[in-house]
Amino acid sequence: MLELEQPLNQTKLTLFLNSKFLSKGLFIALFIVSVWSVSLVCLLSHDIADLNFFILLFLVLWQTFLYTGLFITSHDAMHGVVVPQNLKINHFIGKLCISLYGLLPYQTLLKKHWLHHHNPASELDPDFHNGKHKNFFSWYFNFMKNYWSWGQIIAVTIVYQILNLQFHIPKANLNYFWVIPSLLSSLQLFYFGTFLPHSQPIGGYIQPHNAQTIKRPIWWSFLTCYHFGYHEEHHEYPHIPWWRLPEVYQMGKKFS
Repeated sequence: MLELEQPLNQTKLTLFLNSKFLSKGLFIALFIVSVWSVSLVCLLSHDIADLNFFILLFLVLWQTFLYTGLFITSHDAMHGVVVPQNLKINHFIGKLCISLYGLLPYQTLLKKHWLHHHNPASELDPDFHNGKHKNFFSWYFNFMKNYWSWGQIIAVTIVYQILNLQFHIPKANLNYFWVIPSLLSSLQLFYFGTFLPHSQPIGGYIQPHNAQTIKRPIWWSFLTCYHFGYHEEHHEYPHIPWWRLPEVYQMGKKFS
């Protein structure tokens, strides 16, 4: 599994690999998992009849944001940066997050993700469009079919029914705070992490990463997709965690 990962460029990462960095990654990952878990339990047990439309909408978007955080954490684990000093724990957290996200197979995603990094925006890139249907929705469905299987859909459906019938969680709660946020999160991740940064620019792709950074204020970058819009930086420095990408971007501007 680990041979799929790119060799760590020690020269480029010297400023980032320190004791604070090593411990902070684990703390951030556990914080995201904890907040997602507490939020989901509270929302699934809450009577939503007394919620007005705007509060309900905010809570759905809040839960969507946390779902995206789960995926981003698993993504960082694929790059070995959640717990870089212990890859067994690192990949365990990655498996946990992607399982909570949608019962997705971590090792399959790991292989496909490194295919994406080695062959961005090409026929060998599992995240890329099929060469014919480049619009958002066609690309999105092509993207999703590479990661979802009938087995996963059946498994999620079984979990849904167990939560509803055995634990008596109302379907409305499950739909608003479990099903809809996970689907919206997939759209969020695809739009900000694949569609925007890997769509072909007017002047053509810039090798070797075929990726572009979507420049936006740092607070908006965080809210939209955990700084995943700094995509050229991510491809150039794949062993930098999401929460340090703005720093890499600023350093690039300073020395460019």
